[in-house]
Amino acid sequence: MVSVLHPQHPDITNDMWNEIDEVIDGRRSQPGSVIAVLRECQAIVGYLPVELIDHIATGLNLSKSRVFGVVSFYSLFSLKPKGRHTVKCCIGTACYVKGIKETLSRIQNEYKLEEGGTTEDRRFSLMSVRCLGACGLAPVMVIDDDVHGDVKPDKVDAILEQYA
Repeated sequence: MVSVLHPQHPDITNDMWNEIDEVIDGRRSQPGSVIAVLRECQAIVGYLPVELIDHIATGLNLSKSRVFGVVSFYSLFSLKPKGRHTVKCCIGTACYVKGIKETLSRIQNEYKLEEGGTTEDRRFSLMSVRCLGACGLAPVMVIDDDVHGDVKPDKVDAILEQYA
């Protein structure tokens, strides 16, 4: 392992930097490993801050712009912190007609959360999606891998409280 001075970042501990270095060192000699390295590093930190992207580029001997280009091209990578739990609200036709917009508004107001955003405490990230393939359960919300059907605005608080 190469000894490297790590940049300061409030979300990345020394232990995380050590794990990140192990990932980079383990894949440095593998051509085309940038996506795998980015995925593993994002799993460690939760997202890819610029300091981490720069560190990965240096470690893989790639240009920072090339690594940033990969990060910005693929939707599986995030440049912003994500919440511990991802809340997806379906805004497809069946869910929209059955009132998901009101449920979405309730979440936004109660948790001071915008679509595509994350709560200040990083508990939740909120996304609206076109279809979750569960139209018979409309309106539908998925939290992490848990599907919640017939979600009404007055039920959403109780559902979200299950996720610490």
